[in-house]
Amino acid sequence: MNNRNYISIICICITLLMGFQSALSQQIIERDSQIEQMVNEVSSDSLRSYIDKLVSFGTRSTLSSTTDKKRGIGAAREWVLMKFQQFARNSGGRLNATLDTVTLPADKRRLDVATNLGNIIATLKGTDPNDKRVFMISGHIDSRSTDVMNRTNDAPGANDDGSGVAAVMETARIMSNRSFPATIIFVAFSGEEQGLLGAEYMAAKMKDQQIELEALLNNDIMGSNHSNGTNIINNAMVRVFSEGLPAYETDKKAGMIRSMGMENDGGSRQLARYIKEVGERYVDNLEVKLIFRSDRFLRGGDQTPFLQKGFTAIRISEMNENFDHQHQDLKTVNNIEYGDLAKFMDFEYLRKNTALNLACLANLAKSPAKPAQVKMEVKSLSNFTTLSWPSISENTDIGYYVLIRESSSPVWQKKFYTKQHTIKLPYSKDNYVFAVQSVSNQHNESLPVMPVADR
Repeated sequence: MNNRNYISIICICITLLMGFQSALSQQIIERDSQIEQMVNEVSSDSLRSYIDKLVSFGTRSTLSSTTDKKRGIGAAREWVLMKFQQFARNSGGRLNATLDTVTLPADKRRLDVATNLGNIIATLKGTDPNDKRVFMISGHIDSRSTDVMNRTNDAPGANDDGSGVAAVMETARIMSNRSFPATIIFVAFSGEEQGLLGAEYMAAKMKDQQIELEALLNNDIMGSNHSNGTNIINNAMVRVFSEGLPAYETDKKAGMIRSMGMENDGGSRQLARYIKEVGERYVDNLEVKLIFRSDRFLRGGDQTPFLQKGFTAIRISEMNENFDHQHQDLKTVNNIEYGDLAKFMDFEYLRKNTALNLACLANLAKSPAKPAQVKMEVKSLSNFTTLSWPSISENTDIGYYVLIRESSSPVWQKKFYTKQHTIKLPYSKDNYVFAVQSVSNQHNESLPVMPVADR
């Protein structure tokens, strides 16, 4: 082989190698750069500082003092309110915070005296006056010891649910510096351990006021990476719980649900799928595990009152719970240390779970309105499926994704993009499940809308 041929071969190899490296560097996942930047701002140090402060109040029992300046639920909720107000100063007037209180009478169950209940709420107002949608993130500020009626013992509540409140606060800190067309509400509920009282109060209030709450992301126990008993350690998975059949007016919807085969397609189930797709898009080294039940056995969460009022809501929780550090007095027995302390948490794991919330909230709040209604033609026998929906606005930048999955699949499997308001696909409606979501040019998708039969 002469030198000229040898040099030519080397040049070809270099060119191929450069092309291969270029292909590897191409971005496969389409990310909104603003959301990506916000995700990168989530800080494990900030999260740790919030939890250390919450633990410093000794107990946050709903039954504890509301007037003591240093100890108890009153001091804790005033501090969270102060932090929300601090974030509001950088929001250009878009964020406002309040302590929404109500006095509940003794109920002979978990309220032995009349109790002042207070939810801490920060609202980031949407910039589009015509956009009435609201998206919400929550955790619960109250804690408990083994005896839920004990208001004096230390109940640090670092993970249950300091982790959820810290995620709410960190999300508010970062998102308050940006603007979104839709409104976002950040809330720390009180009274969860006494029977979901704060969430029940707020859900009823939002229902009465006809607030267009499209989605609630409730965070409860999301900052520990290891389980007791089985000793599984994993900080790369997180659970999302979602109900199947709706808790609200199931009897009125049952006929349509059965006829369309939508037992696995309620609003909360769609939100859970959305969180998996969008969350895994933006948060590296985190897998969202879909749990198809509304909550864990023998337990409950603040999403439940919202589901009962007909709102779409899910619960986000760590993959492997450690019951040595939940609902426990501080003690050591047989060399096992009990109690919900910050030293048992994984703050990198909490950072990822917080980023999951932020990415999904931001994507929802930036998305176009979802289609008002989707119809599926069922008048004729065909191996094609025709879907149609009305235009949501005159904005020509808005497109639509048509989603498809087999009826047995937990997640969407195919996605077709169109700018039209009708589509005919060579997939039989007898074999597949369909939905439509609107999408912006920045790849911000609305929640999916299931079709109704067009007879």
